[in-house]
Amino acid sequence: MYKNILVPVVFDAEHDTQASYRVARALAGDGAKFTVMHVLETIPSFAAAEIPSGVMSNMRHDIEKALLAAAKDLPDGEPLLITGHPGRSIVDYANSNGIDCIVLASHRPGFGDLFLGSTASRVVRHANCAVHVIR
Repeated sequence: MYKNILVPVVFDAEHDTQASYRVARALAGDGAKFTVMHVLETIPSFAAAEIPSGVMSNMRHDIEKALLAAAKDLPDGEPLLITGHPGRSIVDYANSNGIDCIVLASHRPGFGDLFLGSTASRVVRHANCAVHVIR
């Protein structure tokens, strides 16, 4: 069983966070550590300049609050909010923090994913640990 599990979450209706939690709990060994991560995508500066002041900080606060609540669904779940490209950030964090399992919810891939790739497919291809994708 796994000892250091990363559960990336997205706060939308297409990703089943509770299913990810059920799988993470089932795969966890005794005393496993759970990290519940959300990656806030970087907004290009030309777009950020058009966003009214306070909107970004309010959004970040709301996400931090939702992430804290989400982390409470796992035993001793630790919330982690980072900024960057989701697929790359998840892999980089896992590779540099001794993560031995990533449990990741995924939407049904569409035609656009053939050309752009999805976060889940990037994580599966590049992570140095086990990856469980939940649909």
